[in-house]
Amino acid sequence: MATLKNLKIKSSSCKRIVKELHSYQKEVEREASKTADMKAKSADPYDLKQQENVLAESRMMIPDCCKRLEGALADLKGTLVELEESDQKDSPEIEDARSIITEVEQLFQTYEA
Repeated sequence: MATLKNLKIKSSSCKRIVKELHSYQKEVEREASKTADMKAKSADPYDLKQQENVLAESRMMIPDCCKRLEGALADLKGTLVELEESDQKDSPEIEDARSIITEVEQLFQTYEA
C-alpha cells in the first residue's frame, strides 16, 4: 500500500537524480572545455589522452543517470496513482509529486529534441 511517506521518498529520489544529471552535464562541459584547451596548447599526448578518458567517462554517466531517472519516475507515477485511487488527492506531497513528474517529463522532451 502506498503512503504519503513513500511518495515523499520517491519524489526526493527523483529530485536527487535530476540534480545529479545536471551536475554531470556541467562536468561534461567543463571537461570538454579543458580538453579543447589542452589540444589548442599542444599538450603532452599522454596527458591529452588521459583528459579524453576523463571526458568519455563523464559522458557515459549521463545515459546511466537518465535510465535511473526513468525508473524513479515510473515508481513515482505508480505510487501517485495508488494514492489518488485511495482518495488522498489533496496534500502538499501529492502536488509536489505532480510538479516533479511534469519537470522530469519536460527534461526528457528536451533530450529527445
